Amino acid sequence: MGSPNSGLLTKLKNNFISMGCLPSKPKPVDPIQTMKAALLIQRWYRRHNARMEIKRRYTWSIFTNLEYAGEQDQVELYNFFNALLTHIPNAAADKNRSYASSTVSSLDQYDSKYSDESDYHEEYDNSGYRYKGPQINFPLTRKDIDVLIDLFRKKKSNRLHARYVGAILKEAALKLRTLPNLNTASTAISKQITICGDLHGKLDDLLVVFYKNGLPSSENPYVFNGDFVDRGKKGLEVFLLLLACFLAFPNGVFLNRGNHEDSVMNARYGFIREVQQKYRRNSTKLLRLIDEVYRWLPLGTVINSRVLVVHGGISDTTNLDLIKSLDRGKYVSILRPPVEQTGGEGIDKVEWKQLFDIMWSDPQHNDGCLPNSLRGAGTYFGPDVTRNFLEQHKLEYLVRSHECKVDGYEYLHDEKVITIFSASNYYAIGSNRGAYMKLNPHLEPHFVQYISAASKTRQLTFRQRVGIVESSAIRELGARLRARRNDLEEEFRKNDPKNTGYITISHWCDAMEKATNLGLPWRLLRPRLAPSLDERSSNEVNYLTTLDLLDTDTIIEAQAQETSVADSLYKNVSSLEAIFHILDSDQSGYISLSEFSDACDLLEQHLPGTNTREQLLDMCRMMDLNKDGLVDLNEFLEAFRLCEQAKNDQVAGRPPRINKSPSTETVSGNGDGGGGVGAGSGAEGEDKKSERRCSTSVAEAEAELKKLLPTGEDDDIDPKDCEANTLKRNK
Repeated sequence: MGSPNSGLLTKLKNNFISMGCLPSKPKPVDPIQTMKAALLIQRWYRRHNARMEIKRRYTWSIFTNLEYAGEQDQVELYNFFNALLTHIPNAAADKNRSYASSTVSSLDQYDSKYSDESDYHEEYDNSGYRYKGPQINFPLTRKDIDVLIDLFRKKKSNRLHARYVGAILKEAALKLRTLPNLNTASTAISKQITICGDLHGKLDDLLVVFYKNGLPSSENPYVFNGDFVDRGKKGLEVFLLLLACFLAFPNGVFLNRGNHEDSVMNARYGFIREVQQKYRRNSTKLLRLIDEVYRWLPLGTVINSRVLVVHGGISDTTNLDLIKSLDRGKYVSILRPPVEQTGGEGIDKVEWKQLFDIMWSDPQHNDGCLPNSLRGAGTYFGPDVTRNFLEQHKLEYLVRSHECKVDGYEYLHDEKVITIFSASNYYAIGSNRGAYMKLNPHLEPHFVQYISAASKTRQLTFRQRVGIVESSAIRELGARLRARRNDLEEEFRKNDPKNTGYITISHWCDAMEKATNLGLPWRLLRPRLAPSLDERSSNEVNYLTTLDLLDTDTIIEAQAQETSVADSLYKNVSSLEAIFHILDSDQSGYISLSEFSDACDLLEQHLPGTNTREQLLDMCRMMDLNKDGLVDLNEFLEAFRLCEQAKNDQVAGRPPRINKSPSTETVSGNGDGGGGVGAGSGAEGEDKKSERRCSTSVAEAEAELKKLLPTGEDDDIDPKDCEANTLKRNK
């Protein structure tokens, strides 16, 4: 028998349960329902990740395609020059003489007198200039490098005096021109060497590398593989710091030339503008000195006679013996090369191709060697090309840069080609890691990945990071589309003969591609580029919202920061002068209408636009400001200046939009719809509703862009504010 108290306890327990004081007996778990719930959560999570990955991939595609399309446009400038030299009589021979004189080093002609850039007047440097910043003495030492780093990394500081900037550039050029075309580096003493890829004006990344890996020295040598400038805000500081390290640490720094160490590229991608803004009174002299440094930068580095480091890559015709023997000093610009010294045949194309291929080429997965259609210069080289090249020159593998990689590095061609890219957050905050690679005495690489300014991304979720990158990509794409707005409107009109404002998704995608030739996944981009609240068929697109989005302040501001090929010509006087002298085929000092007519075909081919041949001839007549039937150099340059000024005045303007429909036009009259098209107050009301929905959707799309785009001023650079990890070679 049970205890007499057991019945009482059971009774009390039941009473407590009925009163809600104790939990009832838990229900048995249904394993089937549990499994279904787990599968449902798993399915949702996978779909979410898949959507994020799709966004990440198409935003990466936008950035890379825009970058390559811009470079392809810029290469057309070279093609234009070469076509002029080839097709206009007597131009090549005259151009030959001008470039022959330019190959003579002009470093000695630069004096040390520079205007004061400072607004402070309390102190003078030891030469009598008003100045409050640091003073640099030559030869440079470790102390000077520390001073420069401390100066450059601060947001609010006195700028380095132009006198010292010019001195660093001049000393570097003098030392660089004593070097061979291919640097020779060794790990015999140091037992290691570090290779850095593109920095593109990212001073924060360079300082992270120095913080994690130490300053250069003969015991800690570095190879910097080109593309030091352009795109980033601190290109000049990066360039000066690298040159200062090159001067201060003999045998500790090896510098390779990249495709952006070129004044023609700098005019397009921001470095010339950066120098002009930072040194307004001395920019002309400093830019000439920068050109002198460019022309003498070595073209590559060979480590232990077994590893080749070049910026871009190779081709099936790359010959190191030819590269070692060519005169690199005459190539102030790769995109505007000199002609042969022996006659009027145009440039030495064999020699030029060697330079272009090692600076512009990219690896491909398939065998063979093809022209690089995306960039417009260099080649795509396959595994067989790599294998043959390495065997021919008794090398183990090739290290190159030139391409942004999500992880900062990439193996290709059975690990015989390594891409290293050192600019983190290159396209946008959180878009990619930077990396540098270290080689031991056996030339076995390992990589250090990092993200600079990590505090800006550390608190962001993966979804937020993807959102920021996506918005930055849409903003850049919008600027590109706005530059081609006329072409886009024309394509929309072709697919909307009744002027309804709607076309099918397929037609919208075709129109976007024909206007841009970017090869993007337009269907995936449709919700961002053609936002709509209309309750119409899901197969239709209100293309007016695309045009309205391109007219928003956010996209207009983005376009104002872009520089086209023509814009870069306007700002590059030497290029304009060269074009003028080539067009002036009889060397009279004037361009006649017949001389300009000879060049019209080439202008249409290599600098395409909306201008017809007759319009180009009209432009020549308008250049003739004094109406004497001839255009002199001053009139030629003034015409380009006026064009740029007009462009700047119009950039804030908004072109008229396509009329939405015939009914909209007739409603503004007496209310008679006419033409069988429904009109009157009902049609007018529907049009107003549609327009309100269109405006609302565009406003929401612009707000989304503004909300996700990073804002705020740059802080002092703190190299400790980074995330880094080391990766051993993974075979």
